[in-house]
Amino acid sequence: MRSHVLVTIATVAAAMALVGCSTLQRNFEVQSDLDSLTKSGAVGSIATLDDSSSTVVLTSGVPHQTNGDSIGPNYRVRIGSVTKTFTAALVLQLVAQDKVDLDAPVDRYLPGLLQGNTVTVRHLLQHRSGLPEFAGEPNADEWVAANENRTLTPADAVAIALSKPAQFEPGSAFRYTNTNYIVLGMLVEAVTGQTYADALHTRILEPLELRDTYLPPPGERDIKGEHMTGYADLPGGRTDVSRIEPSIPWSAGALVSTGKDLNTFWRALLNGKIVPEKELTEMTTAQTGATEAEGLGYGLGVGSTELPCGVTYIGHSGGIYGYYTLSGATEDRAYTVTLTSAPKEQPDIVAMLSHALCP
Repeated sequence: MRSHVLVTIATVAAAMALVGCSTLQRNFEVQSDLDSLTKSGAVGSIATLDDSSSTVVLTSGVPHQTNGDSIGPNYRVRIGSVTKTFTAALVLQLVAQDKVDLDAPVDRYLPGLLQGNTVTVRHLLQHRSGLPEFAGEPNADEWVAANENRTLTPADAVAIALSKPAQFEPGSAFRYTNTNYIVLGMLVEAVTGQTYADALHTRILEPLELRDTYLPPPGERDIKGEHMTGYADLPGGRTDVSRIEPSIPWSAGALVSTGKDLNTFWRALLNGKIVPEKELTEMTTAQTGATEAEGLGYGLGVGSTELPCGVTYIGHSGGIYGYYTLSGATEDRAYTVTLTSAPKEQPDIVAMLSHALCP
């Protein structure tokens, strides 16, 4: 196992001259967190930290279990449900343009899809729709589908969900459900007249120059370019599971990206460069009684929490076969960490965020 640091400024010596003790301590603590993850079973881990003037990439482990290569600073990974924040941002752009009403029924934009259900756009964004979960059901497993050479349409994903009873009455409870963000992807297509991938590219990826972020089309199961391999402990042992069918997670979890691109996205989002201030406030305000597994209060496609040092973190987590990502920002800093394969011990998420983001 190897650990190393990659600093994206001229030389390590120059970096040492420029940064203060707090920055060096931050890097040391984040590096220690990564080393703990790999010692606990992750094959590789990579963290990207930046502010307005510098970017630091720290790594531990290896990108591929089969060789001893170093992890590169711009290695791509699957980001899973961090995709949901991109989807939410697209919807809120449409809200700001008066093309979508948050409190309108989904049926206004996708007639007949939910068969007269009273679910609103806001319910979907907040995970308060009560729609059943489609992910993990037969024919809706992205790794199995890749091995069986199958794809899935968004409409078929929704049909799988609607074959089951509702989880609760719309608006009456919070339950994180991937189906919500599949429907939102369909809504983006219906309102814009573009494919979800094209809307994402023209409205977010291209303006922000996120060149390492992309949505793989149906049937494109390998990650393009240099990337970290994702692993899972299956009955046959540790297995490379990085090859999946992207049409299944789609607008709820299929994006590929890098720490650098994600940090750029979060800083732009929180600076009002993607979603206007009014809609951004709606997006980042946590609902009462809506808490993710990581302890983050959930708003509209983002989670938030106040760290022990008093700063507010806005972000999202993403878990998909072989990859776990935590990505977000505070007012001053952005932080993305990805690990490949699950560690034996659950990491302390608040401690990791604090090490990376507290002053």
